[in-house]
Amino acid sequence: MTLRPFHLAFPVHDLEAARAFYGGVLGCAEGRSAESWVDFDLFGHQIVAHRDPAARPVAVANAVDGHDVPVPHFGVVLTMPDWQALAARVEAAGISFGIAPHVRFKGQAGEQATMFFCDPSGNALEFKAFGDDAMLFAR
Repeated sequence: MTLRPFHLAFPVHDLEAARAFYGGVLGCAEGRSAESWVDFDLFGHQIVAHRDPAARPVAVANAVDGHDVPVPHFGVVLTMPDWQALAARVEAAGISFGIAPHVRFKGQAGEQATMFFCDPSGNALEFKAFGDDAMLFAR
């Protein structure tokens, strides 16, 4: 089966801030939009920012490999070069990392490079990469 793009709709408090972050910092091409929403191409996946002035992030975290991982979160599994380029772009933009770029599960099944940061509305994002994509679901 060929992997198909996913679709995710999520709340943001400010569409212009979302455009600056997703389009400017992350480099996502903008797709369709209306007064209350805008969609973006997130590495081939369709994400849609819907304006909700009352949007507030959920403050829940689970311990994973010594870090407090925010829940919920979303992101994409990238190639290692794309992950490294994104980490550099996010850092250059002055975005604070919730969990700085690092390798977790080192030497174990599922070893992965990962990083977490939030958009201007507090939505948590995780981007990761594997040296070997076959490890994505390794146990």
